[in-house]
Amino acid sequence: MPLDFLTLMTVMAANLFMISAALPLIMGRDVSRAARHVQASMLLQAVAWAAIIASSTLWDQALSTVSIACNAAAQWMLYRALEEWLGPRPLRRVLLVLVIAAPLGYTLGFGHYAWRVGWANFLMATILCIVARATLAPVVEANLRWRSLLMGCLLTSAAFTLARGMLGAFTDQYPSFRTPHPVNLAAAVATNVSLVLGTVALLVAWRSEAEHKLRTLAMTDGLTGVLNRRGFTTQGSSLLAHAARHQLPMTAMMLDLDHFKQVNDTHGHEAGDRALQLFARLLGDTCRSGDLVGRLGGEEFGVLLLHNSAPAGLALDRRLRRRLHAASVAELGFALDYSAGMAVLQPGEAGLAELMARADGALYAAKTAGRGRLVAAD
Repeated sequence: MPLDFLTLMTVMAANLFMISAALPLIMGRDVSRAARHVQASMLLQAVAWAAIIASSTLWDQALSTVSIACNAAAQWMLYRALEEWLGPRPLRRVLLVLVIAAPLGYTLGFGHYAWRVGWANFLMATILCIVARATLAPVVEANLRWRSLLMGCLLTSAAFTLARGMLGAFTDQYPSFRTPHPVNLAAAVATNVSLVLGTVALLVAWRSEAEHKLRTLAMTDGLTGVLNRRGFTTQGSSLLAHAARHQLPMTAMMLDLDHFKQVNDTHGHEAGDRALQLFARLLGDTCRSGDLVGRLGGEEFGVLLLHNSAPAGLALDRRLRRRLHAASVAELGFALDYSAGMAVLQPGEAGLAELMARADGALYAAKTAGRGRLVAAD
């Protein structure tokens, strides 16, 4: 038996409801905002198609308006997910206006058939194009394959939506549930295919996000939020290679909180943890955005200052020492101090380990000399 348009739309609505139910099971409970937006988008699309199918027999204006509103809101949720994955996206305000205007103009002009059909479809096609545009030019690194697949699905849906709008606004051949039409049947098939492929693209995007988070966790110190030794070594080696290749100055520093064992013994380990967190926060705030900060173990921290030589290290030490004394007394109730060693990258230096070893030797000299000071390596 040949499938008609209504049957195809019913199948698609059922598929959307099943996907909406399956996504939380696949993604789990502890997911990102982007994943939540994707789940909401799928559910809204399912409700939209169920409402438009039901409107063919019951409460036409109310249910068809709900369908337009849910479909537009679904695309807004998808746009929000792309913002989370790719960074700020263009045309945000324009999209929000269109999402509100689509159902509003549709219901206000419901009495004029050509108006409501043309308005709803033209605006929905524009909304789909804006969301498709949002897959381009990511601010953060993102896989091109899932973005291209999702953009293709959105543009395909936009093309058929625009075709339906043209038929309804300018001809008397607008496809309906009861009237067969090539545009209707082709749109139903294309929409079902786009649904499957678009879901695949979104699942790949979610998987990429999850993998990125795992990599970040593996390279981040859980207590202080700065890089751990592994992350510092990995990113520091790349930074040093960049500095050596372009003959840029670089300064390495090793910093160690003075008498940290006494802090734990006197004030407790919770106070010691807060002291480490405070020091890491002030160190990150004192450094520039391009500098590298890591906790290398215990109360020992490492810093790499790119584009800077010894004077920048001396200036950082002065600022950090002043801020640490004031903040530790105010927030912890006792003063913190630290010892530091500094080494400037030399021409032909073999790698990060050699540079950090010289800074560590200078740190040892600072401790031997009485702590609470900065010593520069020869």
